[in-house]
Amino acid sequence: MSAADADAPPHVVAVGGGHGLAVTIRAVRRYAGRTTAVVATADDGGSTGRLRNAIDMPAPGDLRRCIEAMAGESGQPLTGALDYRFAGSDVEGHALGNLLLAGLHSVTGDFVAAVDALSVLVGVDPARGRVLPATVDPVVLCAEVAGGCHVTGQVAITRTVGIQRVVVKPHDAGVPPEAIEALVGADQVVLGPGSLFTSVLAAAVVDGVRDALERSAGRRVYVCNVRAEAGETRGYDVAAHVAALRRHGIEPDVVLAQRGALPLGDLGVEVVEADLVRPQARVHDPVLLGAALADLVG
Repeated sequence: MSAADADAPPHVVAVGGGHGLAVTIRAVRRYAGRTTAVVATADDGGSTGRLRNAIDMPAPGDLRRCIEAMAGESGQPLTGALDYRFAGSDVEGHALGNLLLAGLHSVTGDFVAAVDALSVLVGVDPARGRVLPATVDPVVLCAEVAGGCHVTGQVAITRTVGIQRVVVKPHDAGVPPEAIEALVGADQVVLGPGSLFTSVLAAAVVDGVRDALERSAGRRVYVCNVRAEAGETRGYDVAAHVAALRRHGIEPDVVLAQRGALPLGDLGVEVVEADLVRPQARVHDPVLLGAALADLVG
């Protein structure tokens, strides 16, 4: 941020996927002047997976959640209906928001335009926030596991222990120019929380996204999960999470971790411990996370 803009609210870019990214969006909106979400598009489970099998499109599910989070308390009836799932019909199990994105994509032929159109419908102010897919092309997440084995597909990877590296295929999947521009010019970039390999890195390892992260002028903050997962990060401390980011060419400037949750380990990077979770809760609280992130801008 330039000296002339020092008093302006920051532009913050959040990178990842799943429920964790939706929490980050709600946290960031509390202090940012503008919020951009760059969202993983490799999910192949549930309603999203069924749509991807039927229609040649990037995964809509995480984008749907992020659009809802970006809309906040917009007052639009459609906002609360995005997660509605149909029962007892040909579209049983599908989320309404996924179907809307699929329909808009088919009509416009442009996935970014489809995401923008749904965002406007639910009341997202384009001057304050935007949700963007990490890729405009359908992609598949692939993992290399200790011992040389390979696992294909996000759902399968979530259950896999001993992941060494993940890649998104095809390698030349297109990245929206708006996502690259936002990352390079951001005042702060927030990675996580969320599943390390199947949410955070599923977005960050896309070639254009990773390059923009490296060139970003903003401080890169990694928000570590509250606990290791039974599958992909079994036995991880905070340092193991950071080591995995580094194996993929992603270097955080600071790590934000829940006080007293995971063991820290030897990180080799600045770490800030804070209370990010309400007592008895199991997930990050947007109010507490937002306050901690606001202190790390700059």
